[in-house]
Amino acid sequence: MKSIILKWLPAAFFAFATTALATGATTEDTVRPRLSTDEVENQITFDRETNPLYESRLLAPLHDWKNGIAERTGFNWSLDYSALFMSVNDSPGEDNASGGMVRFFGYWDLVNHRGPNKGSLNWKVENRHSYTDVPPSGLGFESGYVGLFEPPFSDQQTRLTNLYWKQYFAEGKWAFVGGFLDATDFADVYLLASPWTGFNNFVFSTGSAAMDLPNDATLGVAAGGMIGSKVYVQAGIADANSDPTQPFDGFDSVANNSDFFKWIEVGFTPKQDKLYFDNVHVTFWHIDERANGTPDGWGLNASWQQWVYDKWLPFVRGGYTEDSGSLLEKSMTVGVGYQPIPMRGVIGLGLNWGKPNQASFDGADDQYTTELFWRYQFTKELAVTPSIQYIKDPALNLEEDSLWAYSLRVRIAL
Repeated sequence: MKSIILKWLPAAFFAFATTALATGATTEDTVRPRLSTDEVENQITFDRETNPLYESRLLAPLHDWKNGIAERTGFNWSLDYSALFMSVNDSPGEDNASGGMVRFFGYWDLVNHRGPNKGSLNWKVENRHSYTDVPPSGLGFESGYVGLFEPPFSDQQTRLTNLYWKQYFAEGKWAFVGGFLDATDFADVYLLASPWTGFNNFVFSTGSAAMDLPNDATLGVAAGGMIGSKVYVQAGIADANSDPTQPFDGFDSVANNSDFFKWIEVGFTPKQDKLYFDNVHVTFWHIDERANGTPDGWGLNASWQQWVYDKWLPFVRGGYTEDSGSLLEKSMTVGVGYQPIPMRGVIGLGLNWGKPNQASFDGADDQYTTELFWRYQFTKELAVTPSIQYIKDPALNLEEDSLWAYSLRVRIAL
């Protein structure tokens, strides 16, 4: 049965790619359903619609100038800088880490600007750098935890994250993307997955740490659509050997290695325009053995979230992995997000049980992770996010049965 499914998947993915991803696009700025908050259109939209504590006038002329160019030409861009400071107690290795990143990202509507069936070029270029010997993304393993704290805060230096074409169809109800993708913009999306604006720990992000995701700038396509008024489907296929620091090597990788990450997702929403906030979905994925020897594998992820009274977002998420190189082979999360004032920030609380992937961490015991964070938008440009985590039974730290992690994340967006 497994072999039949795996043989069928690539053909199915390419078939879906010839259709597209339902998004409910309009001619106005809207958050695009089924694309993450990190996807460039959504991030720019969120930044424009923030409701900060203090409206600074200093950069208002810059925002007006940018918005004017976007309205006239369809050229939308943003520049931000994020910094993270972390500390961990009772670590057998380093107990502090900090780092930062600068990102230049945007989208340019080159076809049918201001129309529902627009086509746009989307990009995101970054420089990720560490202030300390160990970057924040490596502090989890330094402390004996099978997991990642803020995986984007690495020391990769200059790299590409996105460079792809996005085309809408059928009056904006369908879309297709192809090029250098970030798979987390499309697969297993929910509202608090962003490591820039949501939870710090990777178990509360895409795949619940039980999905063997390709690296960013992966050469591929993603597509899907609504089936009726309440059911949606999306799928994609992408290079499993991607390297965001050498993105154009992806053409050789696809041609010569043919190792792919594939996914298909089916979900339910009470209404299409609520899909981004109210949905339940199941994601099936498979990844081939990679050029570096990481084994092939497959898995299932499931997610439920519901927006209540425009303030509360309870969610339940989980994943199961068979082999591959994922961090966890089983993961279950429950949590809630709370928005006291619309678009001014969010408080998030999550609890996770995870079983480390025995293919990579043979004999490692179960871990329990709790995180509480509060992101607050002080001005339109400045957001600050303190976070505290408690980890019970870190699997690789045999000397300690608990671990506390504290962090402060700062983001400045122009």
